[in-house]
Amino acid sequence: MGTSSNQAEAFKALVHWLRDAVREPEQFTLSYAAESSAFVRFNHAKVRQAGQVRQASVGFKLIDDGRHADLDITLCGDVQVDLQRLSEGLQQLRDTLPLLPQDPYLLLNYTGWQSKNVQDHPLPDTEQVVAEITRAAEGLDLVGFYAAGPISRGFASSSGAFGWHQANSFNFDFSLFHDNGQAVKASYAGHDWSSEGFTKRFAQAREQLAFLGRPQRTLAPGQYRAYLAPAALGEIMDMLGWGGFSAQSIASKNSPLQKLYAGDSSFSPLVSLDEKVSGSLSPAFSGEGYPRSDLGLIVNGKAGAQMVSSRSAAEYGLTANGASGGEMPSALNMAAGALPETEILKQLGTGLYISNLWYLNYSDQPAARLTGMTRFATFWVENGEIQAPVSTMRFDDSAYNLLGAQLEALTEERELLLSASTYSQRATASALLPGALISRLTLTL
Repeated sequence: MGTSSNQAEAFKALVHWLRDAVREPEQFTLSYAAESSAFVRFNHAKVRQAGQVRQASVGFKLIDDGRHADLDITLCGDVQVDLQRLSEGLQQLRDTLPLLPQDPYLLLNYTGWQSKNVQDHPLPDTEQVVAEITRAAEGLDLVGFYAAGPISRGFASSSGAFGWHQANSFNFDFSLFHDNGQAVKASYAGHDWSSEGFTKRFAQAREQLAFLGRPQRTLAPGQYRAYLAPAALGEIMDMLGWGGFSAQSIASKNSPLQKLYAGDSSFSPLVSLDEKVSGSLSPAFSGEGYPRSDLGLIVNGKAGAQMVSSRSAAEYGLTANGASGGEMPSALNMAAGALPETEILKQLGTGLYISNLWYLNYSDQPAARLTGMTRFATFWVENGEIQAPVSTMRFDDSAYNLLGAQLEALTEERELLLSASTYSQRATASALLPGALISRLTLTL
């Protein structure tokens, strides 16, 4: 599969061939996805499995007279073989198109835009990373998964558009288990591996592990002051991103943030949320062939831009802004606050320190009311000091409360959370989030 430039050249060869092969009035779009990944699996703080995955594929769409058909083709890296596969695919799609109805919401982008972004951050040597992890986890029961390497994305169309994106990243997703079966879950991810950054993140997890040895505290249902660590806030943001900012959901009155977009509800002025494509792992173009720019989704607590895919643009008369078909954010960036990390426990005083939330769902979607479980390292804090781990509890509260009137502060420091999904291929979704101090969170059982 070679380097990014070799991949880009191989992709260009497919595009040039296709531009010559399509016949008027046929049109095409071709999207490219590749990765070269190192994977290392740890158990009991030892390497149990290590490997390399290299793969590349194209998503090929043929369009003719309002009809379109798609095909995914796995590439082997030999240009002649790959051209043969593309040629067979073209014939297959040509045979399929006449059998299909016209699509009233097909909205193609006919501009010949160009986009190139190659982030060549040097990734750490896998052996060096493994040595650092093993050293840090000595004597601990660590289970973890490390994935790293370049991810490439490309797009081209018969209108002359061409986009190329490559980003290097690593993600170490790990848990530390106590003898009593309790666990701390954490991750360390980014573009640049910093030994100092990793050591700091690991020390925090190790410190929490020690507290898990104390007798568990069971709380009565009720309202409690709470601190949500970035990973816990990330779960809430994931849920809100599920239709919350989608133009289609908003137009059809199904968005959990309907009241925000209608101006009937708002979040705290501390909350500003961007889909920040620039500098992220996500490409600056969509698989549909629209350039993506940064969007202010929530601006000082008020509704900002919506995520508009080409289909929503066609159906509702909007302007497409590069959102994917699902219209979900993939490069979330939440503005930092003024609470220093060192002050979190002191400012919390007495209440809950929640590292992770789990199994979230809507209990009342129009009210953006969420329910879910606390999990992993959740602690009872008194007078700014951790006292005991708390047994798993269910919370049920509205995002308008948690991020509205009840939000006291956001942290100065933010954590970069990368999607750990490797289903079919490594994902490029990310979220840069602070922690949140909340005056009261409702626990139900």
